[in-house]
Amino acid sequence: MIKPIIHDILFLGRNCKPASAEDLPVAQDLLDTLKANSSSCVGLAANMIGIDKRIIAFDNNGEPMVMFNPRILKHADPFETEEGCLSLEGLRKTKRYRSIKVEWQIWQNNALQTRIKTFTGWTAQIIQHEIDHCNGILI
Repeated sequence: MIKPIIHDILFLGRNCKPASAEDLPVAQDLLDTLKANSSSCVGLAANMIGIDKRIIAFDNNGEPMVMFNPRILKHADPFETEEGCLSLEGLRKTKRYRSIKVEWQIWQNNALQTRIKTFTGWTAQIIQHEIDHCNGILI
């Protein structure tokens, strides 16, 4: 279901709670909302649709992807950039890394399964932005 985008900075500034299998419907809501906003958005965190859980959805080189409980294990090659956000107005400068190693969970075989992968470039930047949302960090 397409959900409205949250703009409440106090809500968005809170650290999100871990996600569980009970939060699976949130993944579909994130994907539906991401698709509905695809002209101006490449990633969403659950708190951006009013759900205080560590779940993100994003465009992974043209394919939608969902991560439960993502966290960055390692990062390399820092750079400064400007980013926008559906929850905030305008562009803001921020520091990102060109390469990140991420641990997350996916729903597979009726359970949350852990995955680890290194992402680079634009996809890495999107993931960092959404993980920041999960950590209550706004650009």
